[in-house]
Amino acid sequence: MKNITLVLGASLNEHRYSNIAIKRLVANKIPVLAIGLREGNVAGVTILTKKTPLKNIDTVTLYLNPKRQVEYYNYIISLKPRRVIFNPGTENLQLIKLLKENDIESEVACTLVLLSTNQY
Repeated sequence: MKNITLVLGASLNEHRYSNIAIKRLVANKIPVLAIGLREGNVAGVTILTKKTPLKNIDTVTLYLNPKRQVEYYNYIISLKPRRVIFNPGTENLQLIKLLKENDIESEVACTLVLLSTNQY
């Protein structure tokens, strides 16, 4: 798989935006991997619970508040994604600065809106 999107902060709760994002990414035929607190499956995507070494990550879309992101800083950078999307409520200037220092794009946007407007 190439151009994979990693949903970081994935949830099994159907009312959570991360869950909806996984479903919409799958519906748009975008390869998806997911990491969350609980193992499970959303739209055929297995939610992992550990920082697993991954390859070909194009986009990391964040669904973790800034405090919860701290433990993932090095992990996100190690994935060498092209970009990181900060969904509403996840904006984090410290991480944005780290990403810039590592030549990784950051985008403060909503994955669901980007998908619905064909801007993803």
